[in-house]
Amino acid sequence: MKKIVLALTLTVAGAAPALADLALATSKNCMACHAVDKKLVGPAYKEVAGKYKGDKTAVDKLASKIIKGGSGAWGAVPMPANPQVNEAEAKKLAAWVLSAK
Repeated sequence: MKKIVLALTLTVAGAAPALADLALATSKNCMACHAVDKKLVGPAYKEVAGKYKGDKTAVDKLASKIIKGGSGAWGAVPMPANPQVNEAEAKKLAAWVLSAK
């Protein structure tokens, strides 16, 4: 019984940060154009994580793109600027996107 309780505790504790960042992404309208595991208007977060794997400057690059927008990195459809996202939120979102597996 103790093993089951421990496993459930670890599972819930490990899922909480991911759910919190999904909530932030949803509240900032990121999920209108992106999904974790499939392309919508923009690339899947798993694709983004793969593209930037090993890039130590990726969080800052993506945070800047989240706030300022960008174009050309994933095709013809530009990513609009998101001025409703502050720098701390953008870095949190970028780190979450980069953790997608």
